[in-house]
Amino acid sequence: MINNFELQNLPPLSLYIHMPWCVKKCPYCDFNSHNLTSELPEDMYIHALIRDLELSLPLIWGRRIQTIFIGGGTPSLFSANSINRLLTNIRNLTNISPMAEISMEINPGTVEIEYIHGYKDAGINRVSFGIQSFNNKHLKNLGRIHDSNEAIKAINLAKNIYDNINLDIIYGLPGQSLDELDLDIQQALDFETTHLSMYNLTIEPNTEFAKNTPKNLPDNDLCYEMQDLIMNSLTKHGFNHYEVSAYAINKYECQHNLNYWQFGDYLGIGAGAHSKLSFFNRIIRQVRNKHPKTYMQQIHQNKHLIEDKTIKLEELPFEFMLNSLRLKDGFKSSLYTQRTGLSLNSILTKIEIAEKQGLLSFNNGIIKPTKRGFDYQNDLLMLFI
Repeated sequence: MINNFELQNLPPLSLYIHMPWCVKKCPYCDFNSHNLTSELPEDMYIHALIRDLELSLPLIWGRRIQTIFIGGGTPSLFSANSINRLLTNIRNLTNISPMAEISMEINPGTVEIEYIHGYKDAGINRVSFGIQSFNNKHLKNLGRIHDSNEAIKAINLAKNIYDNINLDIIYGLPGQSLDELDLDIQQALDFETTHLSMYNLTIEPNTEFAKNTPKNLPDNDLCYEMQDLIMNSLTKHGFNHYEVSAYAINKYECQHNLNYWQFGDYLGIGAGAHSKLSFFNRIIRQVRNKHPKTYMQQIHQNKHLIEDKTIKLEELPFEFMLNSLRLKDGFKSSLYTQRTGLSLNSILTKIEIAEKQGLLSFNNGIIKPTKRGFDYQNDLLMLFI
């Protein structure tokens, strides 16, 4: 039983903002997103987000926000004026780093040129496009509302305005061949964006694909070939494979996600948003009500939290490893104590077991997954449960 907790310094703090609506929910998506069946309650939801932040201020008082990420759902359903109003209120209520990375997810099927410009004027300095594929057949199978031409147009529009752009691509799609994936990779590389996120399609519980799983999914051997193709192609073009699914040009790693993987803190506001916040004597997790309408109703009564708990000390080692072992270069051993308040001795035996199994290396104060550990994350993580 772990019973000693001592946090000397609080970790970096990020802000996550969840926009829960989509024009159409994709069959593979397990995020908290809801089909927009009527007019978007734009003003009402922005007001609820501002109120959520106001209620959360005592938990982060005096701390500087290092990154902001607006995700969803489909944040680009919201007008530039609404995003400007939201960010203006955040600046008035909190202390945001002048160098803060402020990201926003954009669906290519909802892009308008004035919105793209307006988001930049509001303070967005990094955009992430949910492209998923440039193959119209695969886009249709994934239930996306955009086609390849719309994706290309959206990226080209953004390139004239933003220096920092991410493209999300999914592989391991139903019926997808290596050649088709290679075309997607080459198309993505042609845009010369700064970041690419490459996700292997996973059948998640409570999704449409879980109920009606496609019959022609690539087998494990083909998926491993796809992973090798991605890694070889992207690294050859100067991308650093710094996290399980993330590739970046040097100095363009996603700072918001890095804070997650390094077990930093984040305040999440919006329907279904999660928070992880540290104090000198405890670390807490919060979850907001997932349903947008209920969330907006309850926020004004301060009844919007469906979970608000202190993480048990014995859970901290696994929670830390669950995040940090996603990083290819691992972490300094001192970070474990800084972020969990626990001595490295609390996991030393498990590290030694992982080393013996060839899943982990511990050299010169750096703990990192081996190639085998990086490829077989679940096997590695099971040792720390």
